Amino acid sequence: MEKLIVIKSRAIPMPVENIDTDQIIPARFLKSIDKKGFGNNVFRDWRYDVHTGAPNTGFVLNNLQYSGEILVAGNNFGCGSSREHAAWALTDYGFKVIVSSYFADIFKGNALNNGLLPVKVSENFLKEILQDITQNPEKEITVDVEQQTISFNDKTEKFELDSYKKICLLNGYDDIDFLISRKETIKEFELKTQKVYEQ
Repeated sequence: MEKLIVIKSRAIPMPVENIDTDQIIPARFLKSIDKKGFGNNVFRDWRYDVHTGAPNTGFVLNNLQYSGEILVAGNNFGCGSSREHAAWALTDYGFKVIVSSYFADIFKGNALNNGLLPVKVSENFLKEILQDITQNPEKEITVDVEQQTISFNDKTEKFELDSYKKICLLNGYDDIDFLISRKETIKEFELKTQKVYEQ
């Protein structure tokens, strides 16, 4: 996975509450176990007309004035089913950070396991960000993983981040990579344990 240390980027506003995983990646696209390619269908039924397949010009991802590696969404992002494909689709599309005032627990875990950082902010801060980037698409947000801060308009909030997942994000580790990085420590522990049993 890619290292996430400091992300400074323009952001895409999606002021919709209760965005569920079926809206993020519809169930009919869950036929692959390869993480690649899911970004093509992220928010598929919002991005394209269901009947004609034509792009929905009113949807923010089809609006060329908005771009960036940060998605700013309404409250309760990632609710619904537990599909990990939702995190795959968002990262494959190019998002590194999702900002909301609340995340569904299973989605949050899936996101962190796949190198996607869910940043929980206060409702007032979220409202300010959404309003401002909607009107000023060139505005940037800075997310500092090491400091666990998000900054916008000279305001900064701290966000919570599990210490283990923080190590993984900063180093670009998945769970297997983390274990490999601790290989020598594991070997030392095994040797010590073996000596104890041999006594």
